[in-house]
Amino acid sequence: MARLILGIESTAHTFSFGYVDTEGKLYSSKSALFKPESGGIHPREAADHHTIKASNLISQLNSDENFDWKDVEAVSFSQGPGLGPCLRIGASVARGLSNKLSVPLIGVNHCIAHIEIGRNETGCNDPVLLYVSGGNTQVIARSEGKYRVLGETLDIGIGNMLDKFARNFGIAFPGGPEIEKLSNQFNTDSINFERISLPYGVHGMDMAFSGLLTSAIRLVEDGENMKSICWSIQEHAFASCIEVAERAMAHTGKSELLLGGGVACNSRIREMAEIMCNERGAKAYWPSKQFCIDNGTMIAELGRRMIQSGIITQLEDSAVNPYLRTDYTQVEWN
Repeated sequence: MARLILGIESTAHTFSFGYVDTEGKLYSSKSALFKPESGGIHPREAADHHTIKASNLISQLNSDENFDWKDVEAVSFSQGPGLGPCLRIGASVARGLSNKLSVPLIGVNHCIAHIEIGRNETGCNDPVLLYVSGGNTQVIARSEGKYRVLGETLDIGIGNMLDKFARNFGIAFPGGPEIEKLSNQFNTDSINFERISLPYGVHGMDMAFSGLLTSAIRLVEDGENMKSICWSIQEHAFASCIEVAERAMAHTGKSELLLGGGVACNSRIREMAEIMCNERGAKAYWPSKQFCIDNGTMIAELGRRMIQSGIITQLEDSAVNPYLRTDYTQVEWN
């Protein structure tokens, strides 16, 4: 049996355990998603959820025929960025397991984990990453030993924007899938509706979504068709992301685009990425949906790359950092 790296994800709403073997084979994660009864995610409530779900997720690992605790050679965890109370639960569990199993502990950068699992599953080598998730929207490329942030949101993440719009009209969290569904329905019967213009927030290599959100909410409240607005939200927000991604590809000379983060599950942003890349002789990639969303396996994959490069985290250095940026981490692996 191959040796395994265990990964624990706990940055926000998802508490997840996943693992990879030392050759880089990916296995499905065991995950629990916190869904607030109303409003957005409260960090303490989400952390309480993670605490309650920990034993159940460990039991699911125990029942996995491909997993054996005696094969675990390291435990990795999301050290940041994320919600402090949630990060601390994952870190505490990771420290406990590392101590019990007498194996190294590895604190990883959650944002970079999205890149590395995408590189593993898709086979792309040196991409520009369009990272579109609830808390983050960034365009990232590797240069001189770090993943550099070439552009990012100036206000809220694109996933947060979609969730806020959905929540305002009683759509349960996460709101993105329902917005995509309504947008697709608009495409089917669009002859009956007008395409609505919304604010388009591109500022050089950066993006902004709060103006689009406010305008979309007001238009629905003023009687505009919900399906039409959902279509417009997607078209405007995704187009701004793809525009900045293309600008980053031109700036860096890279010919691969990798989508990552939960919003990368959306079929329309994938279609836009593919169209743009085809037009410039490049190629678009994205991992399977289970690895776009937050998951423990991506934390394990980055942990694998780090430990194979001789990087481990000492206990005294294992404190979480909710404000950890993508470009703070030195990249010493291939």
